[in-house]
Amino acid sequence: MAHVISDTCISCGACEPECPVDAISAGDSQYVIDADVCIDCGACVAVCPTDSIAPM
Repeated sequence: MAHVISDTCISCGACEPECPVDAISAGDSQYVIDADVCIDCGACVAVCPTDSIAPM
């Protein structure tokens, strides 16, 4: 199951470099996770300062 970034994202960018499969990218107003690429490892969850990332 892929992860998703909620509206509480502050676009700090902490999650993007942690993704081992490059599933996270900057969107229009916040970062987004490509569900087709995400491997559900949770590396991004551990570094998010606003707890904005959760499983779909």
